[in-house]
Amino acid sequence: MKTANNLVKLVLLSVAFSACVPLQRFQDTQDKLNTCQTELDENKQKSEQLGVENTEMKQVIEKNRLQLNNLVKDSMNRMLVIDTLRAQVSNLQLQVAELQNTQESILKGNAKETSRLLKQLQATQEDLKKREAALQKAFQELEEKKNSLNVLNAEITRRNVRLKELENILFRKDSVVNALKAKVSAALLGFEGEGLTVKVNNGKVYVSMQDKLLFKSASTEVDKKGQDAIKKLAKVLEQNPDINVTIEGHTDNVPYKSDERIKDNWDLSVQRATAIVRIIINNSDVAPKRLTASGRGEFSPVGSNKTAEGRAQNRRTEIILTPKLDELFKILESN
Repeated sequence: MKTANNLVKLVLLSVAFSACVPLQRFQDTQDKLNTCQTELDENKQKSEQLGVENTEMKQVIEKNRLQLNNLVKDSMNRMLVIDTLRAQVSNLQLQVAELQNTQESILKGNAKETSRLLKQLQATQEDLKKREAALQKAFQELEEKKNSLNVLNAEITRRNVRLKELENILFRKDSVVNALKAKVSAALLGFEGEGLTVKVNNGKVYVSMQDKLLFKSASTEVDKKGQDAIKKLAKVLEQNPDINVTIEGHTDNVPYKSDERIKDNWDLSVQRATAIVRIIINNSDVAPKRLTASGRGEFSPVGSNKTAEGRAQNRRTEIILTPKLDELFKILESN
C-alpha cells in the first residue's frame, strides 16, 4: 500500500509540474486526501460501533424486563407470606386470650395445671413476638423490593428513550439516503442503460459507472460523456453538503502492461479515481475534504472474470455517497 501511495505521489507530482501547478498546492491536495481516508476509516468504525451498541442495548432492555417480571412475582409471593403471617398472628392472639381466660378460671384449681398453662402462655407469647418480627422483616424486604423496582423502571424508561432517539436518527438517515438516491437518479437519468446504475446498500448510495462510459482501455482520461455525468452528479453533491463521497476505481483481472505512467491494475484504478475527484473539484463548490479517492484494482469484482461480460462489469468506478452520522455518534458517546 505504501508503494502504491508513493507511485500516486510521483504521478500526481508529474501531473502537477506538467500542468504548471505549484508544488505547495499538490502537497495540500495530498494532505487533504490523507485526511479524507482517515475520516472514512473512522466513520466505518463508528458505523460498526453503532450496530454493536444497538444490539447490546436491546439485550440489556430485555434482561431488565425479565428482571422486572421476576421482581413483580417475588413481591406477590411476599404479599402472600405477609397475609399468612397476619392470619397466624391473629390466631395466636385468640389463643392467648383463651389461655388467659382459662388461667383465670383455674387460679383456684390445681397448681400443677396452672404452671403448665403459664408455660404454654409464655411460649405462645414468645412465638407471637417471633411472628411479629418476621412480619416486620417481610415488610422491610417488600419495601426494598419496591425501591429496586422503581430504580429498574426508571432505568428501563431511560434506555427506552435513548433507543427511541437512535431509531429516530436511523429513520431520518434512511430517509436522507432514499431522497439522495432519488436526486442522483433524476440527475443522471439520461445515462442509465449506458453502464450507469444507482442503488442503495447498507445505508449508502452507490453510483456505479462502467468504463465504457468513462475511460478508453488503459486510459486515465475521462471521456466527454463521462465528464458530463460526473459534472451533473457534482451539482447534486454541491447541494447536499452533509454527504461524504468516496470514489473507488476497479479493474478486471487482465494484467496491465507496466509503463512509465502506470505500474499495474491497482495503480490504474487509483489514478482513475483521482481523475474523477479532479473533475468534481474543478466543476463544483464541493469541499475537497469531503472526497476520498481509492483504488481496489481487480480485488473487488462484481462479475466473473472468466467471461467478457463479467470483465466489463468489473471495469468500473463506484462513487459511494455516505450521510454523516455526527448526531448519532454524539448520542452513543454520551452513554
